[in-house]
Amino acid sequence: MRFPENVFDLVGGEDAIWSDDHAGLSGETLRVTGPRGEFFIKRGQAAAAEHERLLWLKRWANVPDVVAFEDDVLVLAEVGWRDLERKSRPPEAGTILGGTLRALHAIPVAECPFDERLDVKLARAAERVRAGLVDPADLGDEHAGRTPEEVLAWLLAERPAGEDLVVTHGDFTPANVLASPSGEAVLIDVPALGVADRYVDLAVALRALEGRAAADFLAAYGLAEADAAKLAYYRLLAEVS
Repeated sequence: MRFPENVFDLVGGEDAIWSDDHAGLSGETLRVTGPRGEFFIKRGQAAAAEHERLLWLKRWANVPDVVAFEDDVLVLAEVGWRDLERKSRPPEAGTILGGTLRALHAIPVAECPFDERLDVKLARAAERVRAGLVDPADLGDEHAGRTPEEVLAWLLAERPAGEDLVVTHGDFTPANVLASPSGEAVLIDVPALGVADRYVDLAVALRALEGRAAADFLAAYGLAEADAAKLAYYRLLAEVS
């Protein structure tokens, strides 16, 4: 990538180490380590969307500090906490994830200016299918043999009658929640944050959890049992939108 000169100098320029070896970050992202510290740099449409959302979300939740934003280049400070992916997942991960998501979903919907409801997601899915950006291999065993066009038709036909609207993260995986030793959490990778059905997040989170972690997650979130049909619908929607 080439960056604005101000950004390049800010993070250490030629004296810094630039790497794309990282986990839990989407899009075009670089980790930069240099004399001025450690940063993550993103660019493009998703970076611009994330910048807006980070500035808004900071009022309500812990998020990385925005160090700079110029053109379509976003520079974020390193948080320094571990993510909750399986390889480093502590026993209390389910509880941390459930409590963090419950707090996010408690933000007043009327305060959120970002729309991620079904109309928006299905329109985006249709654009991605037309552009050939959906890999059939990502659609799951239950949809093996179906084309992306057939899956989109199914999503439109099986669209839930209503939406239980909250402020959603948009990609609530364990990799996108950083936890401190005390259990405090920071949300990262939020370019898809917006008002949507709560199952947008529940479906993605529960796909990554099992056993005790899943039970702890549901208990901390405050849900006795998840709706299997909505889980399946929103998991599939996440793959195409």
